[in-house]
Amino acid sequence: MSKSKERQLKIKDLIMEIWEESQHLYGAPKITAKLRKMGIQISERTVGKYMKELKIRTKYCKPFTVTTRDSNLNNKLKNILDEQFNPEAPDTIWCIDTTYILTKEGFVYLTSIMDLFSLIFGREASGFNHWRNSPRLVKVDSRRLLS
Repeated sequence: MSKSKERQLKIKDLIMEIWEESQHLYGAPKITAKLRKMGIQISERTVGKYMKELKIRTKYCKPFTVTTRDSNLNNKLKNILDEQFNPEAPDTIWCIDTTYILTKEGFVYLTSIMDLFSLIFGREASGFNHWRNSPRLVKVDSRRLLS
């Protein structure tokens, strides 16, 4: 085997090793940087070519996921509060908010529920519920929240 072929096989082994260590996240630029730190002179293009020959590629991590769908509900929704956020009695006006939190395993949904009457008097009644990958309504016993 020629020296160049021997070098090529050695580099392909290193590329595979670095790629496995990165849990398939590193692409040609980062693998090239690692190889150069090891003292191996190689171009990013060559690393990319070797990766293609090895049939390996990086996992693409989407940096942002759209979680809200824009729908025209202007004609369907009614403003029943009319910006009156000071209820006269408990259990008359409740607010809810759902937040999507990205984790390694996927999205986690955090839902908070508040009685506006309780907030006014300093007794915040909040219920936090999270579940994995299941955007659905959660039935909450309001008596449990207020105790």
